[in-house]
This record gives sequence, structure tokens and C-alpha cells, in this order.
Amino acid sequence: MRKFLLVTGVLCLAVVFSLGGAVLAQDEVTLQLWGASSGEAENRALEEQVAAFEEANPGIKVEITFSPEYETTLQTAFASGEYPNVFYVPQARIAEYASSGVLDTAEGKLTDPEDIYPSLAEVFTVDGTFYCPPKDFSILGLEFNRALFDEAGVEYPTADWTWEDLQSAAQAITDATGTPGLVISADLDRWMAFYVQAGGELYNEDGEWVFGEGDNFDAAVQALELWRSMREAGTLVTPAEVGAGWNGEAFGNGAAAMTVEGNWVIQFLLDTYPDLDWGVVPLPAGPAGEGTLTFTVCLAVGADNAYPEESWALVDFLTGPEGSRMTAETGFGPAPARASTADLWLEARGEEYSAFVDAAADAVAPILPVGFTAFRDTLNGNIQQVIDGSMTPEEAIEDAVSVAQDLLDE
Repeated sequence: MRKFLLVTGVLCLAVVFSLGGAVLAQDEVTLQLWGASSGEAENRALEEQVAAFEEANPGIKVEITFSPEYETTLQTAFASGEYPNVFYVPQARIAEYASSGVLDTAEGKLTDPEDIYPSLAEVFTVDGTFYCPPKDFSILGLEFNRALFDEAGVEYPTADWTWEDLQSAAQAITDATGTPGLVISADLDRWMAFYVQAGGELYNEDGEWVFGEGDNFDAAVQALELWRSMREAGTLVTPAEVGAGWNGEAFGNGAAAMTVEGNWVIQFLLDTYPDLDWGVVPLPAGPAGEGTLTFTVCLAVGADNAYPEESWALVDFLTGPEGSRMTAETGFGPAPARASTADLWLEARGEEYSAFVDAAADAVAPILPVGFTAFRDTLNGNIQQVIDGSMTPEEAIEDAVSVAQDLLDE
């Protein structure tokens, strides 16, 4: 999600509603729902889901408001002890919020949780406890400009592309058209996909941070070397270097033949660059095979909650079979987190976007340990320095690993 939305839901339960087959008789209650949104389309989708929830649960009303600083507002609420009954949790915050004790657990409170993609459920599982169901997700794909490929006489990318194919096509297009083959931001939220493709891991089976250790060091160096070599060949640029604020804008402007972005780019390109002829395929496989990153948020129930059953009823509706079906049928961008609704999303959005769901089962969430801001800043800076030629891949990873170790030792 690129922007955050604060949603305050006032839910009035008059007499009876069904939760997991049990009928609950309650006096009127008020719940608060705070959430996140990436734009008007998602706002409308949420409103439609809430309206369906109200219709299925007579007497319940939901009032929606918006805030530009969602996480800051939520943190302030946590600090005051007056936080909402239900709220969105970005994947990067799950460990922090779980350890602070503000989350109820989801175990035994959801309809058919096995339908949720295991890779997404794992994102919101901390120390073996599943805290909250993902509401939807986005994964990275390789977007390509058909006109530039045609101009260069290069065949379009396919699902079985490798790093070598990426390099070869980028070079051919750059040489033939003068337009760089790839535009990509110098940050770990794009680069780590290539690290995964090289066999790199963030955590071991015991949940311990292992980035850059042993074989993971070699994987990190390989991934950085790919970017460095493409930069040296003149086939890779960053958005800022072509006057753009982010990858999607640079790609839409025709400043490069390819980029790496998630589902959120679909509507942006359709709305902003309606004449652009483009496609998307899975990211190219690296030395260790295929790999991509996932970005998601969950709907959590607050631990300090006067109405936990009512709160879980709302969460189960919004993220369960019915809510996921509605997310799929609106097709506004992110795909629903339930595998059973993938085909519905493709029907609504278009089969040409299948790359955004095909890799969902194995996608990796680039989640850092709590308090790793300095590591993120260091690695992002080092990626840029490797691209600029002022640091070798080995130096960049050694420096980042050292910073990570210092943080772990604190």
C-alpha cells in the first residue's frame, strides 16, 4: 500500500448476529475499524464490503473516515491505550505489535483459514502464533513496454526468462533505441527479490536473522553484481535519473523498456498512461530459481477490546470467503488473500495480469527485525553506491551485515 487510510467504523449491534454458527444476543455496541487504502478504488471496495456486512447483520452500521498519517495515528492510539477494536497492520509492523501485546490472536476464529495462501498467513505468524488474516496482497512482476521491444526487434519476456535473458534484452533495446532497458529504484524492496532468486534467505527455520551469512553472502553479492553490471553496460537507470518519482511513473513515461512493480501499478498505468501498450510476466529466475516479494496488510483485532467476538465477526466477513469474493470481483488492484478467489480476480482484472497471482504461494515478504531502520537505510544507501560505482557488492554487503550485527547485539 502506497498511502494509508484511517477508517473509523461505528457498528451498532441491535439484537442478533451469527458468528461461526453461534447466535449472539447483545445490546447495542460500537466498534472502531481503522484501515489503510491505496486510493479511491480501494475506498469504494471497502465501503461495498461494509455495506454487505451491514445487510447481513441488521442493526450494524459502519461510519468511514480518512486520515493521511495512519501509522502515526495508530501509534498514538496505542500509547494512549485508547486504540480501535479492529485495525490494519502492515507486514513490517506485525512483530512489533505482537510483542507489545496490542493484538488478539486469530486461532480458531476464522472461516476456512486453510484457504489463505500459506505464504501470506506465515507473514502474520509470530513465534508460532497466527495473529491476523491478510486482507489482500500484491507481488512484484516484470512490466515491459511492447512498443520498445518491437522497435528493437526483441521478443517479449516470458515466464521462463532468466537473469541472462533480462540482461540480453535490456542490452539489445538500449543499443537499438537509446532507451535504457530497465528502470528500478535502488532500494531493498525491489533488490531483495533478486537476492531471493540467487538463493538468499532472510531468516532460517528457527526464525533467526541470517541475511548475508554464509551462502547468503554469496547470494547477496550475486544480486548486487547483476545490478552493477547492468549499470556499467548502460542498461539500468533509477527513476530519479530519468526525472521520475518512482518506477511506475518512469515506465509510463517510456523512460525504460522494463521495470519491477506490484499490482498497484495496474490501475496507475491504465489511468495515467491509457495509450501505453504494456504487459507483465513473473520476475526472471536467478541462479537458484524463481523468486519474488509480497506486500500485504492484515486486519487485526485489538487485545484490549470490550467486544472481541463482534470484532472477529467483522474481520471474518471482510477477509473471509464473502469479503474475498468481493475484493476479487472489484479487481481494483491487490488480489484477495484466499487461493479460492484467484480465478475470480483474474476474470475481473484480466488474465493478462496472472503474473500477479501465479507466484503468490512462494512469494517472500521483505520483513526486517524490529528496530532495523538503520540496516534498511544502510543497505539502501549501499545499493545506490554499488550502482554509482563507488562501492563493490562485497563491500556493500559486509557493511550492511556489520550494521545488522550491531543492532542484534544491542
